[in-house]
Amino acid sequence: MAKDIPVYVFTGFMDSGKTTLIQETLFENDFAAGGDDRILILSCEDGDVEYDIEKLKTVNAKVATIDSEEEFNLDNLTRISKEYNPDVIFLEYNGTWGVEHIYDEPLPEGWVVAQSLATVDATTFENYLNNMRTIMMEQLFKAEVVIINRCTDATPKTKFRGQIKSMNRPAQIVYERADGSIDDSPEELPFDINADVIEITDADYALWFMDCMENPKKYDGKKIHFLGLVYNPNDGKLRRDVFVPGRFAMTCCVEDIQFLGMKCKWDKASTLAHRSWVDITAQIKVEFAKEYKGKGPVLYPVDIKQAEKPEDELVYFS
Repeated sequence: MAKDIPVYVFTGFMDSGKTTLIQETLFENDFAAGGDDRILILSCEDGDVEYDIEKLKTVNAKVATIDSEEEFNLDNLTRISKEYNPDVIFLEYNGTWGVEHIYDEPLPEGWVVAQSLATVDATTFENYLNNMRTIMMEQLFKAEVVIINRCTDATPKTKFRGQIKSMNRPAQIVYERADGSIDDSPEELPFDINADVIEITDADYALWFMDCMENPKKYDGKKIHFLGLVYNPNDGKLRRDVFVPGRFAMTCCVEDIQFLGMKCKWDKASTLAHRSWVDITAQIKVEFAKEYKGKGPVLYPVDIKQAEKPEDELVYFS
């Protein structure tokens, strides 16, 4: 039986910092300290930063290259695996190739994806999102950790987090300054979280929803006001005293629209028509809900009014 060979996957667009991150992991984070494992760096693109081959030898690491997407196939990867006989693989993936080659197609015997990380250059992220959103997000949607590097005081961290969480909610997001230090400064929200009633506009709904779902304790006991679409089907899926107000959000493209709604308890819930619109003010309580499979934000209405459908029914992560 073949031994397991852990594969650490690094995705992200060219020049987003993958090579630098791999070398930092090997040289500064003591990944290879004191070990004699054979480390293979499988590089699938040629960026501005080059590998220090002589220094890599000190940690028993070698570099192999794959020059085209067609060459990233089982036969070629198996050949490379036999040639280098690695104990650990660092895969620096090409930012323009489809990630299905890693996650949906067979890998050589013994190769096991141990962790997936993605790098994002904060200075170019918005430009790539505006012009190549689908390709960009594909590089991030499987990553367990997304490292947004080259951050400055002007980096819209909340906006970036909302964009990434819309496609990959479990991802851990790390902000890093240009000097490599971790940026743990508070994220600025586009609404006043300390207001007596937090006003959530259509423009802010998606960011608020993600922030509330990720950090529900921050909103426990607070009142919120927004325009919502009612999910209340007459099919027995919801109790008579429960409905779900929310909004449809476009994440990546028209094909990736999803409903962002929260559980709402109200004794008159059964009077609300499915897919009607409401102007809702509610208090948020963090409590156990089976829909969340644990604790999460539950809305308790203070005031509900029928409302007109907005001109644009969608909300966006921008």
